[in-house]
Amino acid sequence: GLSPKFPSSTVHYDAVTATRVPGDVIAVNERVPRYAAPVSVQSRGGWYVMTVLALLVASYAIALFIVPQARPPFLHGCTGLMELAVLLHLAGGGVVLALGAFQLNTALRSRRLQLHRVMGRVYVVSVIVGGVSGFRMAIASQGGIVAHLGFALLAVAWLFTTTRGFLRIRAGDDVDHRAWMIRSYSLTFAAVTLRLYLPLSLIAGVPFEIAYPVIAWLCWVPNLVVAERSFVRRRAMPQLS
Repeated sequence: GLSPKFPSSTVHYDAVTATRVPGDVIAVNERVPRYAAPVSVQSRGGWYVMTVLALLVASYAIALFIVPQARPPFLHGCTGLMELAVLLHLAGGGVVLALGAFQLNTALRSRRLQLHRVMGRVYVVSVIVGGVSGFRMAIASQGGIVAHLGFALLAVAWLFTTTRGFLRIRAGDDVDHRAWMIRSYSLTFAAVTLRLYLPLSLIAGVPFEIAYPVIAWLCWVPNLVVAERSFVRRRAMPQLS
């Protein structure tokens, strides 16, 4: 005959902290959310380093937006749609770099949930602006077809992960939302890693025309891998069986 449905321990996960608290009974065959609260990185100092780097690059992007003469030579002389794409990418990218770091701060989110929601909406809109314009810039970037593909896929992945994160929170899935937004910000952070790898490649004596197509991938693929392994999979909750 059919086996009876026995309840598990009476626990569920808090919507803000994703910690285990007393609550309703969860049936043995019900699925438990897969991901826990994402960020304890600030307790190790990593969050502060990440935030400082993000704010520095965000300030640089805004400066380039305001002062056209400070832009790299390959952006000089852009007109029409390309000029618009550059402006939108600088503005959108600067905003998401700055906001995203604070969105990942668990303590700030817990204390100021309404602010977190407002900043989150601004983040999503800014990613759409920065991602679409970034895709337009990718197909005209330096470095040939390899760099074009690297930056174009970055733009697509950035838009996809952010959209998924937004849709999960609209569906009421706080935990999965956080996992997708960690992925999203790891791609946002490509703006920082790109500017770390470029001078390092010059110091190493690698010619720009060789280094740049590689960096077009290196600036974001490892970020996504690290985010997945360090802040998402390692925090996977045990599922009841």
